[in-house]
Amino acid sequence: MTDDFASTLCPCGSRALYAQCCQPLHQGESALSPETLMRSRYAAFVLNLPEYILTTWHPRTRPGSLSLEDSPDWVSLQILNSTENGEQGTVHFRANYRLAQSFGFLEERSNFLKENGHWYYLQGETSEGQFKPGRNETCPCGSGRKYKTCCHK
Repeated sequence: MTDDFASTLCPCGSRALYAQCCQPLHQGESALSPETLMRSRYAAFVLNLPEYILTTWHPRTRPGSLSLEDSPDWVSLQILNSTENGEQGTVHFRANYRLAQSFGFLEERSNFLKENGHWYYLQGETSEGQFKPGRNETCPCGSGRKYKTCCHK
């Protein structure tokens, strides 16, 4: 499935092609930083790759199974802050998703742990909300265009 997206922009928002960005991680390469892992996990949510999400989740906090059937229509990712200190890291992000007439968001401060050369998602503190951007604001879908010329209805 992911080969179908290899020549498109990566859903993680990096502006790189998927084949040079998150696809190698989805195929088994190790993430170089907590932010890189976070971006690849977001892309896995978009591309419906629950196995990757589970594989990159630390065994101490990993659920037994994961279904993405009821996952929202993710449209963009914003990294608000990212830190790395030795074997620990944090990523503060906002992931936007489409609702019937507007957008919602999931904001999380995620904790990551590096073990045996591999970064793992450990846990996060989340909050969710709904918002409707102003007509002249950048559209939350990630297009880079103004909301009024993109997703405004």
